[in-house]
Amino acid sequence: MEYLFTLNDKVRDYECDLQGIVNNSVYQNYLEHARHEFLYASGINFAKLASEGVFLVVTRAELNYKTPLKSGDSYWIGLRLSRSSKIRFDFYQDIYRASDNKLAVSAKVTGTCLNERGRPSVLPELDQLISNVTSSTTCKE
Repeated sequence: MEYLFTLNDKVRDYECDLQGIVNNSVYQNYLEHARHEFLYASGINFAKLASEGVFLVVTRAELNYKTPLKSGDSYWIGLRLSRSSKIRFDFYQDIYRASDNKLAVSAKVTGTCLNERGRPSVLPELDQLISNVTSSTTCKE
């Protein structure tokens, strides 16, 4: 599977529960960190937008847990992006244990942009990014 962006990281001890595996809520932190890094690498500064009153927000998150990660495990996250409506976008993200590339979590995170009045809107930079991704993956006959 081809990803638009990948990020490597390692599980820290404090992220694990009493069973010795990554707590299920921590995976959402991993996914969010990867989205922020992707946006930053794409020229979209999440913190700068927030200071201007423009917010990229999650409206829905679907996570499928496959294989647990444990303390010390290295992992990598692959990310794809698509538009789901005029004002919504979907991040498809997968987390893999690096030692054997076994899928740990598969997720679909839907988001939107809220303007300074708190209304859903289109962020031009993100809109252009999605358009570029869509046009580069569209099959031509």
